[in-house]
Amino acid sequence: MSALADLYHYFGGDLAASNTGDLASVTQTVRGQQRVLRRLLTNPGDYIFQPGYGAGLAQWIGRDADLAAMRALIRGQLLLEPVVATNPAPQIGVDAIADAAGGGFAVAIRYADAASGEPVILSFAVTA
Repeated sequence: MSALADLYHYFGGDLAASNTGDLASVTQTVRGQQRVLRRLLTNPGDYIFQPGYGAGLAQWIGRDADLAAMRALIRGQLLLEPVVATNPAPQIGVDAIADAAGGGFAVAIRYADAASGEPVILSFAVTA
């Protein structure tokens, strides 16, 4: 059986089934993307055995957007993930989203996969 980190599961979604009906597994670049999303979207303190894990990006919704501080937080968290290569340095873009529902922000990240060296692009929005 696979370790939990090796199951196909995007943050906020359900576990996926394989073609045979078992739990789907994940490897390589997609596994890395899932790890990065989990780290960025998990609130610090949510994992009782790793209280410092996570960036808690959703906590920034509704606050005055300090985009430079958010980029620095994201960069620091990315560099804690072994799947993210440090050279070249990750490129991070953060843009505020203003809407009637409470707003949020859009994140675009480009990094190199540490194992393969291949570029990885990850874009997502965090909204109310």
